Amino acid sequence: MKAADRTESVTFAIGDVVIPARKLQQEGAEIMWLNLGDPDKFDFDTPVHIKEAAMKAMNTYNGYMDSEGLPALREAVASREKRKNGISASEEDILITNGTSEAIQMIYGALLNPGDEILIPGPAYPPYMSLARFFDAVPVPYRTLEEENWSPDIDDMRSRLSDRTKAILLISPNNPTGALYSRKHVEAIAGLAAEHDIVVVSDEIYDTMTFEEQHYSPLRAEDVPVIAINGMSKAYLSTGWRVGWAIFKDYNGNLSEIKDACLKQLRLRISANTVMQEAGVAALHGPQDHIKKVAQKLKERRDFMYKRMNEISGMTAEKPMGAFYIFPKVDCEDDKKFVLDVLENTHVLFVHGSGFGSYGKGHFRSIFLPPIETLEKAMNAVEKYMKGR
Repeated sequence: MKAADRTESVTFAIGDVVIPARKLQQEGAEIMWLNLGDPDKFDFDTPVHIKEAAMKAMNTYNGYMDSEGLPALREAVASREKRKNGISASEEDILITNGTSEAIQMIYGALLNPGDEILIPGPAYPPYMSLARFFDAVPVPYRTLEEENWSPDIDDMRSRLSDRTKAILLISPNNPTGALYSRKHVEAIAGLAAEHDIVVVSDEIYDTMTFEEQHYSPLRAEDVPVIAINGMSKAYLSTGWRVGWAIFKDYNGNLSEIKDACLKQLRLRISANTVMQEAGVAALHGPQDHIKKVAQKLKERRDFMYKRMNEISGMTAEKPMGAFYIFPKVDCEDDKKFVLDVLENTHVLFVHGSGFGSYGKGHFRSIFLPPIETLEKAMNAVEKYMKGR
């Protein structure tokens, strides 16, 4: 039987490169995995009080929860937004999802009709492009300026707006570049959206993982509808728990139908993970001291990778201002072939830049989550490879 046509456009470069790496691993190679953004695979761990809350919840109730999410968690998310962004959200403005991936799919399913367009930063996290095509919509990349630390090009964004544009996507801090959009840029994007009566979708999953400056959310804008996506995976070091949420900041009732359409989809899948939602309440209301420690550890590793990569001939990198990714430009004709050659010769696994869209060509993405000793070993191997090309 032939698979549905809509699946032909589904790709995920971050996972696709794992296949040849696993083959090498089965042959006895020791792979240095710099492809996947999962802190828990390295020397990061979920805070103890959050684990304890999960274990307590497991001994209390393991049945279904409300489709829109545990009321206490929705209230905790609202409290977090009040603390961080000064936003007065209510429980009714928040929907709990099985990770941010479900939130993306839910929002796209509610927002995009066939032929609709959504502006997406170039480069961008692959599911934002694949899922748009899955719903027969059109992902339209807007340029980000590498020479300006991958900041968004507002003029280019404006030129790509059309009568089919339904939303503008922000990913800040950005995956794969680590760019952190300034308040000036965020307000300019919100202004464009307000002018054209469209929605801003804001991916904020890395909002606590910033270094020199703080994250600024479009939720603060007063005259534009915003849907913000966030979750526990990164800030609370619990990627496998699959707890995410979407915050709907309405304006003039523009989002009421979209939110209702999202909730219909959540009812279809009944509920998000009940036990981990209970743990989420403890995470958001409990001690937050691990957040600064994580950011400091990441900053030290960022500094190492930024310096080390720019010392390697044939490679240049901009300094990431958030998240745990770096996106170097490399002297090569085919960035996917480059990544596979590096894997074959050094057993270091990156992700090819073209997997993040056309603006990623000639680059590759690396994480800087491992300890510096591991990063140094990987960079020494890559430098040796580059010298011998």
